[in-house]
Amino acid sequence: MENNLKHRKTSAKLHLKLENGSPASNREVKIVQKNSRFLFGCGGFEAVELTGGTPSGGAIDEIRAAYLKEKLDKIFTLNNYATLPFYLGRYEPEEGKPDEKRVKLGALWFRERKITTKGHPLCWHTVCAPWLMNYSNAEILKKVIERIERDVKAFAGIIDIWDVINEVVIMPVFDKYDNAITRICKEYGQVRIVKEVFEAARRANPNAVLILNDFDTSKDYEILIDKCLHAGIPIDVIGIQSHQHQGYWGKEKTHDVLSRFARFGLPLHFTENTLISGDLMPPHIVDLNDWQVEEWPTTHEGEERQAREIIEMYEILFAHPQVEAITTWSGGDNAWLHAPAGFLRTDNSEKPSYKALLAKIENEWRTELQDTSDKDGNVKLEGFMGGYEISSMGKKCVFELDGKTDTIEINLK
Repeated sequence: MENNLKHRKTSAKLHLKLENGSPASNREVKIVQKNSRFLFGCGGFEAVELTGGTPSGGAIDEIRAAYLKEKLDKIFTLNNYATLPFYLGRYEPEEGKPDEKRVKLGALWFRERKITTKGHPLCWHTVCAPWLMNYSNAEILKKVIERIERDVKAFAGIIDIWDVINEVVIMPVFDKYDNAITRICKEYGQVRIVKEVFEAARRANPNAVLILNDFDTSKDYEILIDKCLHAGIPIDVIGIQSHQHQGYWGKEKTHDVLSRFARFGLPLHFTENTLISGDLMPPHIVDLNDWQVEEWPTTHEGEERQAREIIEMYEILFAHPQVEAITTWSGGDNAWLHAPAGFLRTDNSEKPSYKALLAKIENEWRTELQDTSDKDGNVKLEGFMGGYEISSMGKKCVFELDGKTDTIEINLK
């Protein structure tokens, strides 16, 4: 095993049996990894529209449906992990009328394709529901808790990973516009709000993976995490946003961020990664949302740069033992801020970054081999952790290589 990827791999003895229970001796076998334990992610919002139609309940036409399906099929050939939208202002624009049916259809579409899903976010001061402003702060907090319990419970078994609360570092001082979440964060403090929402999510689904997510990679986020952990908040994963509209972080900053946040001993998810394939956003912009343009085209030179940067950053993150997931935020261009940040252009054609990352995952970070079982029906497998299919003599069986057992029983039927 390569030293820097040893943590991604494991080994096991496969013990092959025939239908009558006897060893499958001296059989030629083909072993193919079908899925990775590592989560290669992307935004999957389009699946909600494809399966559930428009927010008003209307159907989409055949041309739009074909476009969305082609886009999703390409993106999730490359990725095995999808983020789905739960922004309260859109998910429940009118109190008591959540968009559960449409979003659940999208989540089920992914589950049928064995794509892991995550909900984003359960609590955030942006895209917040205006109707919450009609209540006192105590009532707002109560309704936020009720919302989290309702939705996490409703999606348990379908979505079991959640960005529980988003961008808490800036939350109490956010001043772009008044909103209910900043109000309660100012009154009750960051740690109490984080504690309340995490405990609500845990009550609703004890088996869920719960993420604290932020774009702020400064010391302030480290201080917040430290306070939350000392308060006993059940944080499972530290989420790190990495929207690089103004240019690639580079090796030095990426290693620095990893070093500073790995010290907490928790898994790390790079939850929102953006690398641009066009002209970069000017460096004087502080809030990325302030850069408003009608169009932001991709360029040949930018696409080549994006491919190099994505491969380098993914290699660094994949080599780090605490990183469990990388989500590229926009699968296609012209998404958030109209940025050319996708793996696909607006016509669904594949950029160099798509082809380069697919080659990396398929050829270097995936295991496939042909072998022959010994006289006792055993085959030694060493490979990347994940889901596998083994075939021999026209028969197939699936199994999981997860590092938890030395011997895996394979019944060829």
